Amino acid sequence: MGFERLHWARAAAPLALALSVVTGCAGTPDTGAKPTAGARPAAGANPTAGAEPGATGTASPAVAGVCAGPAAGPAQAPAGAVTVDPSVVGDLAAKTEENPPGTTFWLRPGRHTLEPGPYDQVVPKEGDRYLGAPGAVLDGRRTNQYAFGGTARDVTIGHLTVQGFVAPHDEGVVNHDMADGWVIEHATIQDNSGGGLMAGARQQLRASCLRRNGQYGMNAYKTGDSLRGLVVEGNEVVGNNTDDWERREPGCGCSGGIKFWAVNGADVRGNWVHDNRGAGLWADTNNNDFRIEDNIIEGNDGAALIYETSYNAVVRNNTIRRNNWVEGRKAAADGDDFPYATVYVSESGGEPRVPARTDRIEIYGNVLEDNWNGITLWEDANRFCNSPSNTSTDYCTLLVKDTRRCARPAIATAPLYADCRWKTQRVDIHDNRFVLDASVPACAAECGRMAVLSDRGTSPDWSPYLGGQVAEAITHRQDNRWHDNAYSGPWSFVAGDTSGKLDSGHWQGTPYRQDAGSTFGPRAGG
Repeated sequence: MGFERLHWARAAAPLALALSVVTGCAGTPDTGAKPTAGARPAAGANPTAGAEPGATGTASPAVAGVCAGPAAGPAQAPAGAVTVDPSVVGDLAAKTEENPPGTTFWLRPGRHTLEPGPYDQVVPKEGDRYLGAPGAVLDGRRTNQYAFGGTARDVTIGHLTVQGFVAPHDEGVVNHDMADGWVIEHATIQDNSGGGLMAGARQQLRASCLRRNGQYGMNAYKTGDSLRGLVVEGNEVVGNNTDDWERREPGCGCSGGIKFWAVNGADVRGNWVHDNRGAGLWADTNNNDFRIEDNIIEGNDGAALIYETSYNAVVRNNTIRRNNWVEGRKAAADGDDFPYATVYVSESGGEPRVPARTDRIEIYGNVLEDNWNGITLWEDANRFCNSPSNTSTDYCTLLVKDTRRCARPAIATAPLYADCRWKTQRVDIHDNRFVLDASVPACAAECGRMAVLSDRGTSPDWSPYLGGQVAEAITHRQDNRWHDNAYSGPWSFVAGDTSGKLDSGHWQGTPYRQDAGSTFGPRAGG
């Protein structure tokens, strides 16, 4: 059944993160082309306008098309600002070096460039501010690797277009060195290689356009796993992973709109995440305390959201539509019957011992419309600390500081038996609306599924999780619940393993007892 492909493989570099879905990012649903420019709202418009409201799952976030209508920067230099001349090559970097910390730089209209060396870049000082006039562009000319680097804290970049830089794989163009406290707002970061930007602690990314970058729009990783207090609000994240990294490095899990790794505390709200090659949002390995709310996530080739080997999150009031058609359909065409989902919770759950604003994963108030599958809760029985199947190399759960402890004989007994494994537990899925158009051809058997399942434990031979015990636990004993949802369309359900295909009656009945209080519309549930 291809279970070896259901977790992401982490590459050697610490920024190449991962699960292992199918590759192949080509093709579109039979129902029509993937949403592109014709489906985008005008600047300032609400992409949900005209959408049918649901009695259950009433997500209607108002997000703007930032890329089509970015807010204009100051037309004149602010008082006390240093003016940067686009006709002078390297003027921005030189004036940054010449001036003291806390200086405001105003970039005049035009195309600003750096010296031609690959490592020539702007290295801000603490508290520096960079403001672009209308039409100000910092262009790497496909020569410079990085636009802004260094470790200075509390830097602001606003109203500036950054494009044409060639950061290496797994690295980023803006805030390359993951400095803390940066604010990036009303910026356009586009057409770069690698990631458009990296992230530091307390970073705020607001009202910006992350577009057509080669790998990620943003790679939210910080060396030392010290990334805390991240805010991602009101941005448009579109068309990233133009270099198609899942094809170039199959199973790398190193692509998509935004990737989060070991982030403790993130608010991701009011964004429009669409038409990315791969997943839209992907939180992978020891993330904690996420609030993902009021976003529109649509038309991504892969899942809208992957929450993997992580903890404690609220996913609410999002509109999630037409995701996962490319990767889901490719898997089905290859004969893979795994329920690849648009919201994929993989070895992740609520954990009261890990401090956060919630002690569960709660998914509620969302509208999921015409995606390839709904929500899958998955746990790989062979993935735990020290296991060869733990593709988050050298990482253990947040409950075990010394990975070496997860070995025979101690792992077979409490507390390590429970604490050495990332568990999909305490997931509460309620008051959502799940809609699937029954007219979608050749789809119902593969793309209309909800699932809670695991594989059988098979390796290594010292594993205490051999056999079906993890599948039994995730399905019946780890407090994973669907309830009070509304379904419309040809939905079916999978429990235990991929052979456990159920209609709504069996899903609601003994022994599963799921979706109490839920409603099933025409042709839904079976």
